[in-house]
Amino acid sequence: MVKRIITISREFGSGGRFIGEEVAKKLGIAYYDKNVINEIVEKSGLSPEYIQENAELSPKKGMFAYALAGRDITGRSVEDMVHEAQRKVILELAEKAPCVIIGRNADYILKDRDDVLNVFIHGNMPEKTQRIIRLYNVDEKKAVKMMADTDKRRMTNYNFYTEHKWGKASNYTLCLNSSQLGYDRCEKIIMECIK
Repeated sequence: MVKRIITISREFGSGGRFIGEEVAKKLGIAYYDKNVINEIVEKSGLSPEYIQENAELSPKKGMFAYALAGRDITGRSVEDMVHEAQRKVILELAEKAPCVIIGRNADYILKDRDDVLNVFIHGNMPEKTQRIIRLYNVDEKKAVKMMADTDKRRMTNYNFYTEHKWGKASNYTLCLNSSQLGYDRCEKIIMECIK
């Protein structure tokens, strides 16, 4: 079956977001990343600021803190509500039209569809560190900490809300090392895989 939806999970600093955006432009299809926040806000009733900070990364304090989190009368935490709203939005987007969806456990949420190409972008530490230094204007120590913190939160969220391990090759159709292949080659490989 032709792949009409591309999900991109990525390590922080690997350029996965940039690669996904370029693939969407070149294919002339919709691109969803932070622009889905307003739809998640509508479905969850939470503030845009909260969603922006937490949608992809919650539960941010780990499993112990999650166990102690406040819950509504159904037993759901705020993180659960965000995840459910996000899941609904991603399912709706996948029904609308061909698209690229960045992060947000989209690969798992869309696992039952045959028309999805799930991509994981990773990279080598030196290249990722240099990219973060350039993009965020931080020193090397801060860049390494940003990488570790962001990837840990992504992993915690993914491992908690899915039955899979974040970054494990068998969870994805395609795993690409952007440091070794370069962004252009990653884009070309992804586009070749959807034909």
